[in-house]
Amino acid sequence: MTERVFIWVAHPGAGTFNAALADAYEQGARESGATVRRMDLSEMEISSGFRGYPDSSNLEPSLRDWQANVAWADRIFIVHPLWWSAMPTLAKSVLDQALSSGFAYKYHARGMAWDKLLEGKVGDAIITADTPTWIDSWLNNKPSRRALAKGVYAFCGIRPRNIALFGSVKMSDLTQREKWLARARSFGAQAGVTADQGRPAFGGSKEALASR
Repeated sequence: MTERVFIWVAHPGAGTFNAALADAYEQGARESGATVRRMDLSEMEISSGFRGYPDSSNLEPSLRDWQANVAWADRIFIVHPLWWSAMPTLAKSVLDQALSSGFAYKYHARGMAWDKLLEGKVGDAIITADTPTWIDSWLNNKPSRRALAKGVYAFCGIRPRNIALFGSVKMSDLTQREKWLARARSFGAQAGVTADQGRPAFGGSKEALASR
C-alpha cells in the first residue's frame, strides 16, 4: 500500500530554509514510493478574523483544503521556525481553526475524556531556531517539540515519530545546513512503497541554503 504524506511548510515567508527542508523531506518520501501532497503557509489565504472556537465551523477555503489533506494523509510532516519560543502566529492560527472539534478530536459529554479522531496517522516535524539545540533541550526543556508532539499530534491521536529541532540556524554554515537537509531527506525516506510523480527533487541551491 502506498503511504500518503502531507507536507505543511508552516513558515509565512516564501523561499526560506524551511521550504528547502520540506523539499528534502519530499524528495526522500517520493524516492521511497510515497504519494505526496504539500501546502505552504506562504501561499495560503487566511484572514485574521478568527476570534474563538464557535467560528471554527465556517472555515476559509485554504483551511478546508488543509483539513482535507490531513484527513487524506497517513503521515504528516510539519516544518516551522521558532519565533519567541513558539511557531509563527499565522501558523498557530491554522491549527487553532482547522484542528477543530469534530474533525481532530471530540470531548465526551461528561468529564474530561475525548475521542482522538486522527488515530492511525504518524507525525514528523522539524523546527528551526537561532537558539542552539542544547539550550532548548537542557535549559528550556524542549517546549516547542513537546507542544507539537504531545499538545497537537498525540492529543488528536497522531503518533509522533521524528520530532527534531535544528539550531542554531543563525550560526550555521553551508556544511551544517547540508547535514540538516540530509537528515530531513532521511525522515522522508521512511515513508512510502511506490513512486508518484510530482514536484521536482530539491537540488540544494546555495540560495536556498543561505535563506532563513
